[in-house]
Amino acid sequence: MADSEQPSLKEQVALLPLSPGVYQFLDKTGTIIYVGKAKSLRKRVSSYFVQSKEHSAKVRVLVKQIVEIRHIVVNSETDALLLENSLIKTLQPRYNILLKDDKTYPWIVVRREHFPRVQSTRQLQRDGSQYFGPYGSVMMQHSVLEFVREVVPLRTCKLNLAPEAIARGRYTVCLQYHIGNCKGPCIGAQSESEYARLVDMVTSILKGDLRPVRQYLEREMAQAAANLRFELAQRYKQRLDALDNYAGKSVIVSARIVDIDIFSLLPDDDVAWCNFVRIRHGSIVGVSTVRLATGAEGDERDMLTLAIQHIVEHIAGGELAREVIVPFLPSTTLLFDGVTFIVPKRGEKLELLEFSQKSARIYRAEQLKNLEIKNPERYTERLLSAIQKELHLDKPPRHIECFDNSNLQGSNAVASCVVFRDGKPSRKEYRHFNIKTVVGADDYASMREVVFRRYTRLMSENAELPDLIIADGGKGQMGVIHEVLEMLGLNIPIAGLAKNDRHRTSELYYGFPPLLVGIRPTSPLFHFLSHIQEEVHRFAIGFHRQKRDKAFIHSELEAIEGIGEKTIRTLLQHFRTVSKVAAAPIEELTALVGAVKAKKIKRFFEK
Repeated sequence: MADSEQPSLKEQVALLPLSPGVYQFLDKTGTIIYVGKAKSLRKRVSSYFVQSKEHSAKVRVLVKQIVEIRHIVVNSETDALLLENSLIKTLQPRYNILLKDDKTYPWIVVRREHFPRVQSTRQLQRDGSQYFGPYGSVMMQHSVLEFVREVVPLRTCKLNLAPEAIARGRYTVCLQYHIGNCKGPCIGAQSESEYARLVDMVTSILKGDLRPVRQYLEREMAQAAANLRFELAQRYKQRLDALDNYAGKSVIVSARIVDIDIFSLLPDDDVAWCNFVRIRHGSIVGVSTVRLATGAEGDERDMLTLAIQHIVEHIAGGELAREVIVPFLPSTTLLFDGVTFIVPKRGEKLELLEFSQKSARIYRAEQLKNLEIKNPERYTERLLSAIQKELHLDKPPRHIECFDNSNLQGSNAVASCVVFRDGKPSRKEYRHFNIKTVVGADDYASMREVVFRRYTRLMSENAELPDLIIADGGKGQMGVIHEVLEMLGLNIPIAGLAKNDRHRTSELYYGFPPLLVGIRPTSPLFHFLSHIQEEVHRFAIGFHRQKRDKAFIHSELEAIEGIGEKTIRTLLQHFRTVSKVAAAPIEELTALVGAVKAKKIKRFFEK
């Protein structure tokens, strides 16, 4: 259809049926940018084109790009869900929830072959082999693999051990046979059935069940001892010790919780992190985390559904436990036959969910740290966008200034201003202020003076004003700054960082009147704001201590009759501290300031 014949969006929406189905939004290039499901296609699609405060920024951007609407009518809402899921996987539309995780997790594979090998792999293939994992780290996987090889004597060679190949008699045993780590199936010294029993024990270990291998080792040790083969019995004893050591290190969850899977979801701005924990025979045997782009709608129940389905197909080996722990129910359970989803409220299952959530937070912190190191510009943009979103700013705050006061019982009152540009400290722009118009410890009056002086000067110099001002304090300090800005006719956003009893950032306020902004203490935004607070506090305290120490030193030396400013400067340049002046021998003092002044100094400190 030519562009001139293309119906308007209003007409396209009006032509949609009230039936259940799937709708697709296309942009001007004809690319499908969003796929959604609906109980009533016309009602659901029309909601996008109605002005609403509930629409996210992504939805507003999405709507601006729509030039065509397509739809597919189905029999039920359930069919719409299944079709939507299939289309999203196939088309990967830009504004849908999408999995962005390209990480391949380490697995342990028991190969499907004659005399199976137990190996490390990152490729999960449908080749009939048994795969165990995934493991949260290579270190964890290697420790399990080393233990298996230490306890159960299986081959590690790449030989083709088909019966006809062994029968030719071309193979000879290697070093692993001579040191007892292999029983020589390559020369026919071990039958395939006997080897299969050892493989069964390995699979039991990888599933978290250590009982079969323990019984085997105890039986073999007792038999070797009965036959007076004490060296062999000692070897089995060492393997039993390794088994006990491994059992002590493995993460045993509970004797009551046997087989269960746990999923947790950690939303974070435009992405979310889904963690998966697999428990078999009461032990944790697999942990992994995937990252999702949240899409235009950003529905957490849809995110959880998509993440579980992806993990089942690509990480969990195509199966789920019959009982699954989740923080909330997924948007549908139709995709998971025979599975019971549980949202725990207390007890061990809630503790397992909290463990999964903690694992997701740790993984997110690692990924964001890697992003900061590998791509600092992208990390900064993400951080500034988060501040803009949380504080409802018109633009990212590339220029931030933060103020703090410091005084000791009303003496030597000072204040400081630190400047951050593009998320980084701009130390050459830091400024100290001696409080000139305030007597005593009045933090509000001191803040009023400093803010007035700072922005009066910037305005007189026609210098750049900040995008955001942060007060190292709560509502009171914000109110003072707001008064000064109004007096100067400036409209600069204000935020306040309140501290708890431990002098740590606990609350963020924004606007006037100040409103409490909820941010997670583990989020990068919270850490960034804490960094600003620590930096302005450090800068203010350092200046205050410097001023206080200088005042103290000078006041003590000035108390010596007949000692003036020039002599004090000479003494401190030479001795550095007052204590060294006091301890100096009179001969050194005489050589430095003369005999008369040296006697006065010694007499003063002797008193």
